[in-house]
Amino acid sequence: MKIFLLLLFTSLLFSKSYPSFTQNELDEIAKKNIISKNRIEDYEKTMDFHKNNSKDLQLKRINLYLNALLPQYDDVIKHKVDDWATPKEFLTIGYGDCEDYVIIKYYSLIRLGFDEKKLFITRVKEKYRGGVHMVLTYFKEKNKPPLVLDNLSFKILNLKNRVDIQAETFINTTGVYKINKNYKLIKIAHKYKEFEALKTKVKNNR
Repeated sequence: MKIFLLLLFTSLLFSKSYPSFTQNELDEIAKKNIISKNRIEDYEKTMDFHKNNSKDLQLKRINLYLNALLPQYDDVIKHKVDDWATPKEFLTIGYGDCEDYVIIKYYSLIRLGFDEKKLFITRVKEKYRGGVHMVLTYFKEKNKPPLVLDNLSFKILNLKNRVDIQAETFINTTGVYKINKNYKLIKIAHKYKEFEALKTKVKNNR
């Protein structure tokens, strides 16, 4: 029991500090690309600067800050379609696909003290273009339209006001969900393959 509690406590501490880089990691990154090291250090300073702000201001500032990183599709970056990068991978590379923005926002907000049970990696359908997109949703209030953080928009709107998208799947550590017309989450699965692979990489501090 003591070992279990110790592992749980260690896991909680890790989740509250991730993503973070050791000095050795930064030194190795700097040898390959000093711009990547500077980007990571700027991220750390930004996180520290906003740690005592209100939750509403943190949402706005983190969304703006991370959206400033330029997008690039996975098949261009890694020649692998739909690869979910960890925040550490994303910061080192400096750009990513839509899900990579969602993932780093997800972990950054958890690091700032947001309840991870209210944050969801969300798969949406683009109504006008017919494509599939990923956004981060935050259920600030239960059974109310969640707030949408989107790398294609610097403005945070609630889902009801995002008439251009239709939410399909909500994913976090508690499971996979659909949503009904009253914005109540309905669980449809316990796990999502790509998210499980991502968590394994994060657990290994990648």
